[in-house]
Amino acid sequence: MNELTPPDNFFAEIREILTTARGQVARAVNSTMVETYWQIGQRIVEEEQGGNAQAEYGAGLLRELSKNLTDEFGSGFSLANLKNFRKFYLTYPDRGKSYTLCSFLSWSHNRLIMREEDAGSRQYYLTESKTQNWSVRELQRQIKTSSYQRLLSTQQPTESKSVINQPAAREQILTQLKDPYVLEFLNLSEDPALQEKNLESALINELQKFLLELGGGFSFVARQMRISTETSDFYLDLVFYNYLLKCFVVLDLKTEKLSHQDIGQMDMYVRMFDDLKRGEDDNPTIGLILCADKDETMVQYSVPKESEQLFASKYRFHLPTEEQLIAQLEREQARIAARQEN
Repeated sequence: MNELTPPDNFFAEIREILTTARGQVARAVNSTMVETYWQIGQRIVEEEQGGNAQAEYGAGLLRELSKNLTDEFGSGFSLANLKNFRKFYLTYPDRGKSYTLCSFLSWSHNRLIMREEDAGSRQYYLTESKTQNWSVRELQRQIKTSSYQRLLSTQQPTESKSVINQPAAREQILTQLKDPYVLEFLNLSEDPALQEKNLESALINELQKFLLELGGGFSFVARQMRISTETSDFYLDLVFYNYLLKCFVVLDLKTEKLSHQDIGQMDMYVRMFDDLKRGEDDNPTIGLILCADKDETMVQYSVPKESEQLFASKYRFHLPTEEQLIAQLEREQARIAARQEN
C-alpha cells in the first residue's frame, strides 16, 4: 500500500464523526424548533385571553400575526400553522413527560400526534415513534389503523399472576400483541379461498411492514422452520424473536376460523420449540395464531390452563372503521366484566 494513502479505518472514523455530528445538529435544531413553536403558542393563548371579544379578536390576531411573520421570516407561518402552534401549547401546557418526548420527534410527528384527543393515545404514539424510530409515513399508518385502540383491546386483567421468568410476565406479553392485526399493505382481498402459503408469501414479501405492524422488539428468524422428533418432522410457518420479551415467537397462519385443533397444534409446537430450540437465557416461547376469525369462548376453554404462552389474534386486510373498533372495545369490556363477576 502507498505510504501516502491513509488506511480505510481512517476514512471510516472521519465518516462516523461527521455522521454523529449531523445527527446531533439535527436533534438540536429539532428540539429548538419544538420549543420555539411551544413558546409562540403560549404567547398566542396569553394574548387571546387578554382580548375582550375573544373569538373575533383571536381570529384577527392570528391573521395579522401570520402576515407580519411571513413578511419578515418567510413561509412557515401560515394561519393554519399558527393555529397548530396554539394547539401544541394547549395540548402540553405543563411541559410534562409527554412534552419531553416531543423534543425527540420532528414537528411533522408532533403535529399528527397532538390531534389525538386521548392523552393515553398521544403518550403511546409519542413513545413508539421515538423507540421504534417510526417515520412520519409509518406514524400516519399506525394512527389510521388505530394501533393504540387495537393494542388497548388486548389489555385485559387475568386472574393468573404467575410470572414467566419475571421479565416476560403475561401482562408484559399483552403489551406487545395486538388484536386484530391490520395487513392492508398486502393488498389481498377477503377471499375464503386464500391459501395459507399465499398469505405467508405475501407477509415475507412485505416483511419490513409486517414487523412494524407486529410491534416493538420483533426480528425475523425463519420461515417454515423444521423441528424434528425421533419419528416426525414439523414445519413452523414463521418464527420471530422479541428482544424486549427475550423470547422466540412462533407464528401460525390460519386463513379460516380458529378451531380447538389449531390451538392444540400450537401448544405442541411451543412445547417442542422450548425443548429443542430455546436457549438457556431465553424466556419461554410464545405461540401466536394469526387467524381469519375466532370464537373467544372456544379459545378460553381450548387453551390449557397451565399455559400462559398461547395467544390468538385476528387479521384484517382492510382498515377497521371507528364503529367496528368501538364495538370491539365494548365487547372486550363486557367480557372482562362478566369474568370478574364470576
